[in-house]
Amino acid sequence: MAEKVKVQFEYVINCSPKVLFNRLSTASGLAEWFADDVRVQGKRYTFFWEGSEQTAEMTLRKENRLVRFSWIDEDDTWFEFKISQDELTGDVSLIVVDFSEEDEVDETRELWNTQISDLKHILGS
Repeated sequence: MAEKVKVQFEYVINCSPKVLFNRLSTASGLAEWFADDVRVQGKRYTFFWEGSEQTAEMTLRKENRLVRFSWIDEDDTWFEFKISQDELTGDVSLIVVDFSEEDEVDETRELWNTQISDLKHILGS
């Protein structure tokens, strides 16, 4: 199996951390932009995309700042959304941390660019 590398992408999002956090941490929020459907049982989130599904557990949550999902069927892989706000400008950034196979980093970036573009559209950002 190919070695996975940690990747990080940053996006400026024009909305409050609270509004953004809701879209990153709730089933209804995630279903608006991340997956076709999301079902939650406790801390387990099942994401549905055209014909496929994956389950992750919310393993970290800091209100309006951070949320991490660890994939149930993949060892030691997770993805994380970090919200940071510049103290001077008030600009809000979303930092996405994910894992990708080394030869698929560009595809992973493109996928997140598409997803975050959908998120920004929903937020009117």
